[in-house]
Amino acid sequence: MKRNIFITGFSGSGKTSVGKAVARRLGWTFVDTDDLVIESAGKSIQDVFAGEGELAFRELERQALTAASAGDQQVVSTGGGVPMDEANRATMERAGRIICLEARPETIYKRLSQQSRSEREPVVRPMLQATDPQERIRTLKADRQAAYALAHWTVHTDGISTEDAAAEVIRACGILTKGLIRFDGHDLGAVVQTSSGDYPVWVGWDILGELGERALGVFRPSAAFVIHDSGTGEHAARAHRSLEDAGIETSVYAMPSGEKNKTLNTVSDVYRWLAGKRAERKHLLVAVGGGMVGDLVGFVAATYLRGMPFAQVPTSLLAMMDASVGGKVAVDLPDGKNLVGAFHQPRFVLSDVQTLKSLPARELTAGWAEAIKHGLILEPDLLSQFEDGGHAIRSLDPEQATSIIRRSVAVKAGVVSRDEKETLGIRALLNYGHTIGHALEAFTGYSTLLHGEAVSIGMMGAGHISRQMGLLSEAELERQRALLEAFGLPLSYPEVDAEAVIHAMKSDKKTQDKTIHWVLLDGIGNAVTRSDVPPDLVRETLARLAR
Repeated sequence: MKRNIFITGFSGSGKTSVGKAVARRLGWTFVDTDDLVIESAGKSIQDVFAGEGELAFRELERQALTAASAGDQQVVSTGGGVPMDEANRATMERAGRIICLEARPETIYKRLSQQSRSEREPVVRPMLQATDPQERIRTLKADRQAAYALAHWTVHTDGISTEDAAAEVIRACGILTKGLIRFDGHDLGAVVQTSSGDYPVWVGWDILGELGERALGVFRPSAAFVIHDSGTGEHAARAHRSLEDAGIETSVYAMPSGEKNKTLNTVSDVYRWLAGKRAERKHLLVAVGGGMVGDLVGFVAATYLRGMPFAQVPTSLLAMMDASVGGKVAVDLPDGKNLVGAFHQPRFVLSDVQTLKSLPARELTAGWAEAIKHGLILEPDLLSQFEDGGHAIRSLDPEQATSIIRRSVAVKAGVVSRDEKETLGIRALLNYGHTIGHALEAFTGYSTLLHGEAVSIGMMGAGHISRQMGLLSEAELERQRALLEAFGLPLSYPEVDAEAVIHAMKSDKKTQDKTIHWVLLDGIGNAVTRSDVPPDLVRETLARLAR
């Protein structure tokens, strides 16, 4: 059976917003049948109705649904009248599961009214033109209710957020498909699809105690090895207890903290510890800590016994939103960052946002750089959420912080799912700000700047280059600058040695054929790669960053 989810329901029930959220979490494609009709007809739905009548529109709608049903791993938002046609219902049932979104007439009226006021080119909504709009909605909805009730599951969207409704849709599909859609919607930030199998990324508040139970739901190890650094002992102890409570025999190893210890020497120490514990290929390694821990433990998992399963339990903001997702694992050499590594995907990622409360303020601040980057390169709406909820996000309000981290994770997961091993050029877009950022880290010996701070400075450099090459407007560059500044991130580094940084950039693993491939912004939300950045512009940019 194909893995498609068809979202039905009355106009204003949330089909588009919830459908997009479900697709984002699952890493699937979002399809709107109304968009397909408009594309096919070459005109608006309103014009189709006016010029050709409802029968013509319904035929176009039927064709659009049939076309959408030919795909797989899609979330399909359908027109409000689609379920009224028995043939349409049969088409959807053959190609996936049908989830109906339900809402009360007064909720629908309020939503449609708000949409009409916010639209730049308001759509004519006949229901709102009636003498009593709510009564008109109630009547039309009653006529369709019997058809809506034939869905496989119904989710009531009154009074709950889009993300909560999306989680309920995923949960329902997991039950209905008996594991075909495997991952429960509870705290699910995304599903990463890779050549070695799909895996869930859970993002929630105070969920570390569920580690053992969730591990058993994905992978049943006979033993586990928790590896952490010296700054995350409390979180490692909770992970240990949770795994033991689930009946998994667990050992714990503390490695020295700090990027300077992300070396082959530390890897060798971990190898010897695992050998002493008689670790086997069916056992589970669990990385508890920041990106450094996740990178190193992942590299150990990729290489010890020719490969072991591992799980990521990130406890830093940067690791939650970037390093823990995607299977890039590596260690550093004196010549550069992450020069020795592999692609080795985790079995799952569990991010407990509450653990961020133990972070030093500077480290927490640095972590926001990667999430802001995701908005800059791919999702302008995410950037707007940062701008609108700044204080609540920075203060780790449980709902706001969890929501934005979950959404940022979904952006990263979607990119990884489309370009797992960075062969198509899509995943390279995640390196916005990293060309200069990694070079600054190497130049300072990985001891002065935190990774997120270096990336923030790097994004300002890449933004300036984008502006000078005619890709980014001055207003857009200022928007980036203002947001990074609002989150307390650095915009420059006064001690930059331009020639030393350029040398470090040329040693970076992203350099190919001695050419630096830059990730730039061709407008907010549209990252591109360019290899034609003039050397003089690079030097001028580095000089600007040193002011």
